[in-house]
Amino acid sequence: MELVVNSAKEFWSELVPYWRRAEGVLAVVGLCYGGSVVVGWLWQVTNGIRVHFWSRLWKKDLVGNYGKWAVVTGSTDGIGKGYARQLASKGMNILLVSRTQTKLERVAQEIRSEYGVETDIVQADFSLGRSVYGNIAKHLQGKDIGILVNNVGMLVTPRLFCEISEDDIWAYASVNVASVPAMTRLVLPTMLKRGKGAIINISSLGAYIPLPYMQIYTATKSFVSSFTSALQVEYQSSGVTIQCVEPGAVSTNMTKFEQSFHEPAFNVASPDGFAANAVATLGYSDHTTGFWPHSIQLYALLASPRWLVMRNFLQVFEALEKKKT
Repeated sequence: MELVVNSAKEFWSELVPYWRRAEGVLAVVGLCYGGSVVVGWLWQVTNGIRVHFWSRLWKKDLVGNYGKWAVVTGSTDGIGKGYARQLASKGMNILLVSRTQTKLERVAQEIRSEYGVETDIVQADFSLGRSVYGNIAKHLQGKDIGILVNNVGMLVTPRLFCEISEDDIWAYASVNVASVPAMTRLVLPTMLKRGKGAIINISSLGAYIPLPYMQIYTATKSFVSSFTSALQVEYQSSGVTIQCVEPGAVSTNMTKFEQSFHEPAFNVASPDGFAANAVATLGYSDHTTGFWPHSIQLYALLASPRWLVMRNFLQVFEALEKKKT
């Protein structure tokens, strides 16, 4: 027995120097990891300040940098209308593309009167698919297209998949998905020839995580973000700026289904307020939420377990369903 005890003591005494060395290595690894976390956090904060605040201190020559005309899809309400107004305030002529003729005429008149720029309108129901783009192309001819804002989108009231109609499924594909590459294809070749221009694709925070009850919407926004990232790499040396904007909740017709997503608040932007922030980020960030409180939401979202986020949204939408009954 005494021999066993002595052997064990000898064994552990021989391990002590190695253990101390291991402790030192682990301490260094821990310090390096902790330092990388701190540096990463400081970089995110610094970059956020540069994109969302520093960018707003400088006047931008959008016409000189990109071109005279801006094309905005889904431009008679919400984010699209906010973008159209903001770009007009910078001296750009505006081509409004949307579904309702009377709204197009009204918004075009408002922008002309308020900002003194030229406007043009194209009535287009993007849910009809490929047939609408020929008419849009005609209105692009002869215009120095400097900026395209691919904003048009749809969101049906959140519901279980089997409660979504086939018409809505195909409309999601035509409006939220196909419109982005189709409109990009109309303007990008000319921008490449001129060596300047900007394409802004409006995605969503929902691109980062599949959400129950919003399953098709978030999937379509994942497409927009993925497509934009690929274009950025393909044309990174072309002189054309390609930006992906991924906002959280904005007080538009699309978020009327729930007051907490629709009522303007710290984390729910007004369309004009959002557009003012988002336009300022152009040239400062290839990917942005466009609104600094939404960036905080994004960091929290990415730091949370996916299953927890999905479960929380499931509970929210289940509660909304119960309110209806």
